[in-house]
Amino acid sequence: MGTLQDKVAVVTGGASGFGAGIVRRFVAEGARVAIVDVNGVDAAALAAEIGAAALAVTADVTQDADMARMAAAVSTALGPIDILVNNAGIGHLPQPMEELPEDAFDRIGAVNMKSVYLTARHIVPGMRARGRGAILNIASTGGVSPRPNLTWYNASKGWMIAATRAMAIELAPAGVRVNAINPVAGDTPLLSTFMGGESPEHRARITASIPLGRLSTPADIAAAAAFLCSDDASMITGVAMEVDGGRCL
Repeated sequence: MGTLQDKVAVVTGGASGFGAGIVRRFVAEGARVAIVDVNGVDAAALAAEIGAAALAVTADVTQDADMARMAAAVSTALGPIDILVNNAGIGHLPQPMEELPEDAFDRIGAVNMKSVYLTARHIVPGMRARGRGAILNIASTGGVSPRPNLTWYNASKGWMIAATRAMAIELAPAGVRVNAINPVAGDTPLLSTFMGGESPEHRARITASIPLGRLSTPADIAAAAAFLCSDDASMITGVAMEVDGGRCL
């Protein structure tokens, strides 16, 4: 039996990148997983690849009505939600902080921060009622060791780390654990955004900043996620685990 056997999990931004890696690992560990993504085509394709253990839900994590509909649909199709992974996130091109357009700032706030509030509104009450649950927020090394010219992205991930700790202390008496992962730059669709464009030179510069000498992968993040959301981590709450190859040392 896997470490997540018979658990029901929701993974936002689950159709690609770190999210897809987490979905695959959770299913391998015995969970039934809802792949929640604004890209319904990719979510459906991943669910079809995985089979009966996966459910595709097309939804915008910045919209309260979508999150209400998602939580209801998952509970009906798969059962009460045991695990929530807030993975949906966006970045912005490197630029001086004062030059980021206001609409881009608002979008970062909505996807990277407001989404955590909205999923909590619709999933936490059920966890409180059952006296158990695990929530995992995918933050970033940028939240603890910021890079220049990514100020507002870094700030949103710092917020997520603070939110993790605040959620953990509030929900601990209800038996709900809340943790975060701080990934270093990974080989995902967001990488070119953070680098300011795709090129071997940009990749080499990012890789040189990581002591272990490589980018993170979806499998790296998924392994840490599976542990933190399992009963093996039953005494762990309020941590922000760096999965960064030594980047923050």
